[in-house]
Amino acid sequence: MIFDYTVIWENLPLYLSGVGVTLKILLISLAFGLALAVPLGLMRVSKSPLVNFPAWLYTYVIRGTPMLVQLFLIYYGLAQFEAVRESVLWPYLSSATFCACLAFAINTSAYSAEILAGSLKATPHGEIEAAKAMGMSRFKLYRRILLPSALRRALPQYSNEVIMMLHTTSLASIVTLIDITGAARTVSSRFYMPFEAFITAGLFYLMLTFILVRLFKLAERRWLAYMAPRKA
Repeated sequence: MIFDYTVIWENLPLYLSGVGVTLKILLISLAFGLALAVPLGLMRVSKSPLVNFPAWLYTYVIRGTPMLVQLFLIYYGLAQFEAVRESVLWPYLSSATFCACLAFAINTSAYSAEILAGSLKATPHGEIEAAKAMGMSRFKLYRRILLPSALRRALPQYSNEVIMMLHTTSLASIVTLIDITGAARTVSSRFYMPFEAFITAGLFYLMLTFILVRLFKLAERRWLAYMAPRKA
C-alpha cells in the first residue's frame, strides 16, 4: 500500500480553514455553555426541590440523550414547524453555525453544571464558616468564596469536558460545516483517499488536544498550587 500525501499538502489551506471553524465553534459553545452552567450548578446544590428539580431534569435529559440527536433536532427538527420558520429567530435557526453552537452549548452546559455542582458540594466547611464569621451575606459568600473556589477545583474535570467538546465538534460536518472533519470528508470524496484525509484530520485534533492539555496544566499549576502536597 502506497500513501500519497501530495494531495493533502495541496489541500492544506482547506484543513487550516477547518481548524478555524472548529476553534470558533468550540470557543463559542464553551463560553455560552459555561455561562449557563454556573446558574444551573447553583440550582443543583439548592436544598429547595423547586429550584433543584428543574436543573436536575435538564441535566438528566441532556446527558441522557446522544449529542447527534440533539444536533439533528435543532438543525433539522425545528425547521418543520411553520411557526419557527416565520419567527424572528429563523435567520439564526437556519444557520448551520448557529445551530451547531447552540446544540454544543446546551450539551456542555449540562455536563459542566454537574462538574460545578460537585465542586460546590466538596467545598471545605471551614471556608464557609470563616466567611460567615466575617459577616458575609449569602450572595457575597457565593461570589467571593464558593464560586471562585469551586471553579478552581473543577479545572481538572472541566479540562476533560473541553477536550470531549473539541472531539464532539466533529459532528458539525454533518450539518454542512467545513470544520476539520468536514475538510477531511471533502478531500476523501474528491480524491478517494480516505486514509490520508482522515489521518490528517486526526493529527490536527491531536495537536489541538495537546495544546489544550498544556494550557489547562498551566492553569492548574497557577490556581491549584495551594492544593499541591507540601514537600517535607
